[in-house]
Amino acid sequence: MNRRLRRASVFAAVAALAVITPVLGEAAVVPYLVVAGAVFFGLREGPWFETLALPGDRDDGRLYGIVAFTLAIGGLALFASVPREPLPYGAFAAAALAVGAGRFGRELVRRRSDAEFPLVTGYLVVGATAAVIGQLLVAVQLAPTIVGGDGFESLVAGLPSFVFLASVAVLTAALVRSLVYDRDAHITVVIVAFVTWAFTALDPTVTVVGIAGALAVTVALGYVSYALGTASVPGMLTGVLLSLLAVVLGGVGWFLTLIAFYAVGGLASKYRFDEKTERGVAQENQGARGTGNVLANSAVALVALVGYAATDHVDVPAALFGFAFAGAIATALADTLSSEIGGLYDGPRLITTLKPVDPGTDGAVTWQGEVAGVVGGLVVAAIAAVGMPLGDPAVAGAIVVAAGVVGMTADSLLGALIEGDRIGNQAVNFLATLSGAIAAIAIAAVVM
Repeated sequence: MNRRLRRASVFAAVAALAVITPVLGEAAVVPYLVVAGAVFFGLREGPWFETLALPGDRDDGRLYGIVAFTLAIGGLALFASVPREPLPYGAFAAAALAVGAGRFGRELVRRRSDAEFPLVTGYLVVGATAAVIGQLLVAVQLAPTIVGGDGFESLVAGLPSFVFLASVAVLTAALVRSLVYDRDAHITVVIVAFVTWAFTALDPTVTVVGIAGALAVTVALGYVSYALGTASVPGMLTGVLLSLLAVVLGGVGWFLTLIAFYAVGGLASKYRFDEKTERGVAQENQGARGTGNVLANSAVALVALVGYAATDHVDVPAALFGFAFAGAIATALADTLSSEIGGLYDGPRLITTLKPVDPGTDGAVTWQGEVAGVVGGLVVAAIAAVGMPLGDPAVAGAIVVAAGVVGMTADSLLGALIEGDRIGNQAVNFLATLSGAIAAIAIAAVVM
């Protein structure tokens, strides 16, 4: 076993302590304090120090990486064991094991390949499996008090929810890990714990067929997006996570609406890519969308989706969240097609003055791009009007198209007025999708 794998196994072992939290109760933090203290004060040199040391640890002679990770999980364990709305034991175990075991799975794969895609696959598979097992073990300990002794049937009934929560946890963990340093596992586990807690609170209805179908479709589409070069590995992770949430929290119609943007937008980015490169208007990173790009275009829709799932807890009509979701996605696709198709044509004009400008200028538009953008809005509107609970399909479709055009226009205006060194394209995309969501809600409130 090489050094990296041994180190990862220690992280996994620390994470595995999460499964005994229900037994320890308010003393759940004690094992973590003991481990952290022993490592911090007892390991200053020697083979195990060299094994566990992360970059920077050797300079200080302290194992800050494993200690920070241990204390972070210990803090979460304490939070899970205190009274009054604690972090659920199952969510805590899922988060800890998704990060700790996921890290171990990544290093297992590294013995054969250093390519990023196989490494991430190992992280996801091992992390998700461990997170499901962890939740099962926690449920077994709690079964006598929560199901009156009929534990086996309860475990079987809860398995789809365990798989969903484990999938959310490990996808979030892998995504966050791609954005922070390897030594920042403590940050990752805290973020993942609160994400899993949030989805536990939503308590979505998850069936065996539903979660199996959702995982199969979203993972397959994620792989295809990566294989075609329309998404980087972090971008793929972001897309798979958001697609999974769309299926489970919204339904098939919501998923298809989101996928319309990912699929059509991704292919549009690759369309005549060499020609766009020569003209200076091509998407960076060879057209592969990263996490920032995906989130900038999908964050507003994600908030609307979570809001829809939480309508039992908030006094807001569910349809308004649906219109916000569809309006944001219509804007994202309309803007993408407007840029990707419009950039292939000569004669762009600045939207604020209509004066001719060079291709690729922020805020530049062509009539061909505007037409392509409207078509993109129509595609999203058609899917959303039929597949989402928005009311009369014809009226709903018209509202979504109008919202997409508003958002696309807002993107061009923002590009011409504020985009530059301080305000980047991703911030403009976020504001544009927010404009499309607000427009959809406002029009729907008046018309319907």
